[in-house]
Amino acid sequence: MSRINFDTLLEAGSHFGHLKRKWNPAMAPYIFMERNGIHIIDLHKTVAKVDEAAEALKQIAKSGKRILFVATKKQAKQVVADKATAINMPYVIERWPGGMLTNFPTIRKAVKKMATIDKLTSDGTYSNLSKREILQITRQRAKLEKNLGSIADLTRLPSALFVVDVMKENIAVREANRLGIPVFGIVDTNSDPSNVDFVIPANDDATKSIEVILDACCAAIAEGLEERKVEKVDMEAAGEEAPAPAQKAPARKRVARARMGKNDEESLNAAKVAEFTTEEDA
Repeated sequence: MSRINFDTLLEAGSHFGHLKRKWNPAMAPYIFMERNGIHIIDLHKTVAKVDEAAEALKQIAKSGKRILFVATKKQAKQVVADKATAINMPYVIERWPGGMLTNFPTIRKAVKKMATIDKLTSDGTYSNLSKREILQITRQRAKLEKNLGSIADLTRLPSALFVVDVMKENIAVREANRLGIPVFGIVDTNSDPSNVDFVIPANDDATKSIEVILDACCAAIAEGLEERKVEKVDMEAAGEEAPAPAQKAPARKRVARARMGKNDEESLNAAKVAEFTTEEDA
């Protein structure tokens, strides 16, 4: 059964594209017709593409990997923040920090700086600082929280990128392409779909259109996370019934070392000393 239906997309206005003069010819396969100088998107293809993307996202979530949501345009900010938070996934809704993916270690340092500032607050170091220093640190912390707070839990590169408006977020898309990270994107008629691995042709300017598509995709991710939990519980239950023999191996090694006599240890040490002596003489 399809995760989204034609009527829902129609009511959300997902079929409205951009003006004909602003179109990108690469979007021709997804355009149904032109009306009053505006391109109309083929919603039957949108339904199929949403199902395809949702299934892929479900498998990524099921494997325990992270998906980064990106939407810095005003219409999509709050929707993306709410949906991503509900499924515990990282997101970027402020300015995209250049090099966030290609220079990820530097971004991680900035995130760690927030934890350092929090530590200063908790251990009483603040009491020894002047008012001006406290104000500067507080402002820095607020700025970091605004730009990077939503990715504080992202300790490694994401396994996928979900982008709203690939034209506006072209830097994020290019970084993901460079690193081989699959890109899922809501693509309007004025955008180039060639750099997007999973194209969802739809209106990327209407809040309602973005919301219904995200609902379908996030529901699939939630399913994947739930299935992962169930599998984990089953594996733990199976592990309790039949303990793995591999766990006993380290114990045998420790017993063997404990039984090693003093004479054996002395002979091993003497052999090591002889090796180093021989190398120095040579």
